[in-house]
Formats: sequence, C-alpha cells, structure tokens
Amino acid sequence: MAEFYDTHAHLDYPDFAADLPQLIERAAAAGITRLVSIGTDLDSSARAIALADQFAPVFAVVGWHPNEAVSAPPDFRTELRTLARHPKVVAIGETGLDYYRLPSASGGSAGDDERVKARQAEVFQQQLEVAAELGLNCVIHTRGDCFEETLAMLNPFATRIRGVFHCFVGTPEQMRRVLAMNSLVSFTGIATFKNAQTVKDTIVATPLDSFMLETDAPFLAPVPYRGKRCEPAHVRELAAVVAELKGVSSETLSAATCRTARAFFPKLN
Repeated sequence: MAEFYDTHAHLDYPDFAADLPQLIERAAAAGITRLVSIGTDLDSSARAIALADQFAPVFAVVGWHPNEAVSAPPDFRTELRTLARHPKVVAIGETGLDYYRLPSASGGSAGDDERVKARQAEVFQQQLEVAAELGLNCVIHTRGDCFEETLAMLNPFATRIRGVFHCFVGTPEQMRRVLAMNSLVSFTGIATFKNAQTVKDTIVATPLDSFMLETDAPFLAPVPYRGKRCEPAHVRELAAVVAELKGVSSETLSAATCRTARAFFPKLN
C-alpha cells in the first residue's frame, strides 16, 4: 500500500477526544504514516505538542490562527519561540489572513473590519518573524479577498522561509505566483467535490513536486464522507482523486507528495 501523509489536521479539537487512539490506528491502516496537528492559538499549540509527544506518527505546528487574532496578546513571540523549539514542532502556523468573516458580515462597521485586518496583520507578522529567526517554514491560511495582502506580507521573508498555502482553492495563476516565491500549495477533500472545478484545474496545473495533501480534519471530509467528520485516514480518498487528475499512479503520487512534505517539514524524516 502506498503511504501518504496528512499534513494538516486539528487533532486537538474536541471532535476527536473520544477516539483519538483509534483514529490514529485507522490512519495507519489506510497507509497514512505521518499526521501534522496544527495549532490555532498558544493553548491549542501546546495541545498539539502534547499529542506529538504521546503518538509517534504525530508532529506539531504551533501558531495563532487569523480568526483568533483579536484575542492574541499584543506580543506573543516569546511564548511562541518556546513552543517552537520542541523537537517535534515542524513549522509555525497556522497563520495568515482571513477576510471571509469580518465584523461587517454580522452587523459590524467598516471601521471594525479595518481594526480586525490590522490585528490579523500584526499577528501574522510576529509569526513570520519567529519562523525566520528559528529557521522554520509557515503554514499559511488565506480566505476571502486577501490573497494579494498575504503575498505582500510573505514576500520580505521569502528568501528565509517557505510557506504552504493550505486548503488551496485558488486559480492556476495564483498557484504559480505562490510557487514563484518558493512556496507550496496543499489540497484537501474539496478536490473530490463535484462543484470544485477550479480546484481540480489547479491540481492539474500544479507540478507534481510542488504540492502536499491534507485533510484539515475535522473539516472538509472528501466524497464519499462529505458532511461527516473528516479524519486523517481520508487522505486515501483524496489521493485517489488527485492521482486520477494528475494521470499518475498512487505510488508515483505517494513518492512525490511525501518527498515534498519531508523537504518542507524536515523533522518528518
């Protein structure tokens, strides 16, 4: 059986509290040999590290999600550095920008939107600085109309760190701009959805050595599990669709995506 990695899951979420050991066993049975658990704030990041300590296949990413930016301390770089020095921490994140759910969407003002955007940028900047200082790459979240702003913030760091634009749903042209900065994209179960033609087109256009696979579990379960809780074992269904789109065997896709993941997250080796 060809092996694959789940390079982005939220294993510390309460969705998995009741059956996490069994979930990891199911992943192993499906050939998913490395699981990367992603932090969304300092507490979540600490939980991801604890899971990495408990389970050999699990590794951690530590950081502060843009949707949680307004609750971040003014400066959390010291705490983040401490977490990031753990031997099983493989990157900083997930960090980035999210303009999809700004305050104006639920009755807030344009001024509220600008304050949230500014705080997201501050939180993103701090994480980019820590990543560059420690020689770690970044797991980047970008949702809503913020692609240009995200690239602009990453660009000054592009010679020192790489980013993976996780759950990528952009166009082939946007993908090429990411790759031009020596960064990567990553695809989720969205690729299996009937209405996801842009994602499918982008997968076809993305070089085989320039993307990774992920679940974003517990979200975005692939067909035939759509609408149910997603888990790392579901990389198997995603990989089958991606291999078909790329016109390659499962073994070829395995070799390429695992090699790319190990290069981006060297501690996975």
